[in-house]
Amino acid sequence: MFKKPIYLAIFSILLLLFVTACSNQGHESTGKSNDGVKKQLTLLFSFGSTTLDPHQDWMGVRAGIAETLVKLDEGLSIQPWLAESWEQVDEKTWSFKIREGVTFHDGTPVDGEAVKASFERLVENNEAMASTLKIDSMEAKEQEVTFVTQEVYPAFLSELVHTNAAVIKADAEDIAERPIATGPFQVAGFTPESEVVLEKYPDYWDGEAKIDEVIVKFNEDGNVRALALQSEEADIAYHLPSESLEPIEADEKLRVESVPSLRTHFLLYQQKNPVLQDVNVRKALDLMIDREVVVNDIMNGHATAANGPFNANFAFADGAQASEYDPAQAEELLKKAGYEKNEEGTLMKDGKSLTLTLATYQGRPELPLMAQYFQSEAAKLGISVEIITAENIDSFLWEQPDNWDIVTYSNLTAPRGDGGYFLNVAYLPEGSLNPGSINIRELNDVTKKLNGTADAEERISLQKQAVQIIQEEVPQSFMVHPHIIVGVNERVTNWNPGSEEYYLITNKMDVTQ
Repeated sequence: MFKKPIYLAIFSILLLLFVTACSNQGHESTGKSNDGVKKQLTLLFSFGSTTLDPHQDWMGVRAGIAETLVKLDEGLSIQPWLAESWEQVDEKTWSFKIREGVTFHDGTPVDGEAVKASFERLVENNEAMASTLKIDSMEAKEQEVTFVTQEVYPAFLSELVHTNAAVIKADAEDIAERPIATGPFQVAGFTPESEVVLEKYPDYWDGEAKIDEVIVKFNEDGNVRALALQSEEADIAYHLPSESLEPIEADEKLRVESVPSLRTHFLLYQQKNPVLQDVNVRKALDLMIDREVVVNDIMNGHATAANGPFNANFAFADGAQASEYDPAQAEELLKKAGYEKNEEGTLMKDGKSLTLTLATYQGRPELPLMAQYFQSEAAKLGISVEIITAENIDSFLWEQPDNWDIVTYSNLTAPRGDGGYFLNVAYLPEGSLNPGSINIRELNDVTKKLNGTADAEERISLQKQAVQIIQEEVPQSFMVHPHIIVGVNERVTNWNPGSEEYYLITNKMDVTQ
């Protein structure tokens, strides 16, 4: 009912243009595999990079050029990377031991001083990261680097997962186009917003890469990315439209990987509206959503039903099932809130009909479809929902709070493996992602306690408490965790996409000739 058509004729034209363009481009490399045949791989990505400076752009880590001190593993737990170990010395002091034998791409050893210089450049050149990391001072000695934060900051470790916290040679020239870092691949060429050509770094500390050359191409058109995969112009294609998958799934040379992301699609309720201040109303609206319909009919199966803000793979996510679709119970809750149906079937209270304005936006094309679905379900219960589409959704929500009651929203909720980020920005009254004016005293208290807690197990316990409060108060209705849809040629081996989307190119991945 909500699926979008595939325009095959347009696809064919796009494919012809894309293949022609690709066939006119060639790249030379001296890298050879052990049998003398150069191994190459092409990855097609959606969002282009204007710079390769890892302190400004995510592609440095994604492309295997640069690395951070710590990283997320497949289970979304923090693990050592350039730092082989770390210790929280006191509430504000963190000490990291840098691995022996790591070198930059120019052969320079990586020690504590090199890491310190990289972070000094980071906080000088990236205001947002300086604010996020809250570093007050740094010291380096041999293979150790010590950070002192400006305040008690238990989330410091998880923020080091951020790709902009990558370690690079700080005094290198032309960092924007050819950063010198520590990853398994080094830059051989870069055309902004078009492509990056990578060649393996033979002295990589964790073992020489199995592939000699990788080309990362950028194209914003999801249909073109899908067609490039089908034509074998790309070995891996990211962020494919779900409606483009049928021919890919039918091709025995290709496969589709669909991975639950760290993002959540949800309805956000405006707490300034007296109608939505009643928890019975919010719970009723939540029960109107059939998450299986959203998963199957809107997301074409490429999503996971959400029971809360966090991906179920996180230790701090609540293990309860997502809310069941129950319009009968929703109607009972609305009666409890004082609403009765008139002769026309419209819900009324104090002479006023239950009418809500739902904002949405086109940036994520599935969200307007979710808005239409919600509008249809609301009408069945006698609720009138007016849909408005905003061009810049965040500006609209903050600047016109009286002009919307509900919004289809989407946020990364634990992008670096810790829920504290979302609890602070989405629920505290001053939060940067709280345009709905959520202010739940019990939740605020738990979040503030979390902010001062360093013990990992206690942090997990507090985050679970926070999730339970959110589920009871229903300031949002979490619908789905959308999947990252990736098309892969079967010649690619020893590789799978991750939920975090941080580590696209690795030294372990391989291709068959």
